[in-house]
Amino acid sequence: MCVQSVRFTEAMIYVALSDGREIGLPLSLPWLAWLAQATPEQRARWSLEPRGFAVYWEELDNGIEVAPLLTSQPM
Repeated sequence: MCVQSVRFTEAMIYVALSDGREIGLPLSLPWLAWLAQATPEQRARWSLEPRGFAVYWEELDNGIEVAPLLTSQPM
């Protein structure tokens, strides 16, 4: 399964997967602090890593892999 899209609310990140699932995680999780501190503009500038198994924010020099999202555990 690959990432299809990413969206945010004020307190959450949602990642839509190619299998139809959407995973929502609170930005208050300690391992997402770097993303919680980003501006909405910075959050909007994401890209997919090759094969779509990770989302990357070049400006923030960080990203999220799909596998840990499924268990809500940092990698």
